[in-house]
Amino acid sequence: MADEFMKGFALFTIGGLGWITFGGWYRTPSYYQVSQLVNPAEGVNTAYGEVGLFAGDMFFWLMILGALTFWVLIPGSRQLRDALNGDEDAAAN
Repeated sequence: MADEFMKGFALFTIGGLGWITFGGWYRTPSYYQVSQLVNPAEGVNTAYGEVGLFAGDMFFWLMILGALTFWVLIPGSRQLRDALNGDEDAAAN
């Protein structure tokens, strides 16, 4: 279980740092506003800017889905598999 936790935590950390970095570059018009990282992007006219916006969105989803996968889905599937295998063993006896 510690193995899955650390993998999920690593993906959460990498995704969060990437999202904050690209959000700070492309979605923060002023550091004195309350909503900084969720603003719509303004003034992105170049291909590099579009790639930066895409990378920021991908880092956000890496943060959410990576943690969800290793913290919820994989342990849940293992417990479900163990429960189903345990029922088969009990029915055979």
